[in-house]
Amino acid sequence: MSDPTVVLDDLRSESDQLDELVRELSDEEWAGPTPAERWSVAHQIAHLAWTDSAALLAVTDADAFAAQVEKALVAPDSFVDEGAEEGAALPPAQLLARWRDGREKLQQALRAAPAAARFPWYGPPMSAASMATGRLMETWAHGQDIADALGVVREPTARLRHVAYIGVRARDYAFGVRGLTPPAAPFRVELTAPDGTLWAYGPEDAAGVPHAEGQGKVTGPALDFCLLVTQRAHRADLAVRAEGADADRWLDIAQAFAGPAGPGRAPQGA
Repeated sequence: MSDPTVVLDDLRSESDQLDELVRELSDEEWAGPTPAERWSVAHQIAHLAWTDSAALLAVTDADAFAAQVEKALVAPDSFVDEGAEEGAALPPAQLLARWRDGREKLQQALRAAPAAARFPWYGPPMSAASMATGRLMETWAHGQDIADALGVVREPTARLRHVAYIGVRARDYAFGVRGLTPPAAPFRVELTAPDGTLWAYGPEDAAGVPHAEGQGKVTGPALDFCLLVTQRAHRADLAVRAEGADADRWLDIAQAFAGPAGPGRAPQGA
């Protein structure tokens, strides 16, 4: 997607929906635990605010962002948690204001960016559209943690197509970050969208090639696939299916986010 307008509009809608979920919470609810170990609702919003700030820095000051990356490399296992801890210590109203201000500044910066611009990131460089897609994916995923913590069931929307897209595109990254060689051939991924239509990625004949050659097929509800690649639910609890050994392996390790391989979530009832 070369034109970032559509995904930026969807990012704003996704952020606004999450804002509605948290804006009236009590201080006790802000401090309440979420499915992410040691992270409260405040940690989740603080992380989004921190990452929006990092993205804004990448878009507006590449040298300053490079310096931040160097700091992250010194403590790769803790720098994300440290950013969340700092923001979570703020009073909820102040944290909410910080998140709102930061995400709007990022919106404006990405909308104003030249079409051909590429910005540094913790993974490969990103276009404005890719940066917005990544921010939407994270907003949705951390919003899912908050919804689960509050016992809220969110209605899936067509915005999930951005999360699904980045999950498919990150296939080779998921293998590589674990020191594994990515399959040489692409998979066919067919997902049932919230409105019942089909979202398809990869060659139609991928599942028809002998699986020993590395091809395969993944099918299932788009919501379940998005929960899988953002590691918000265990594969055993989702209706995502694989044909072929490589595709099956991918579903065990899939991640749509940059950075170290996450621990994922335990199966329900485990």
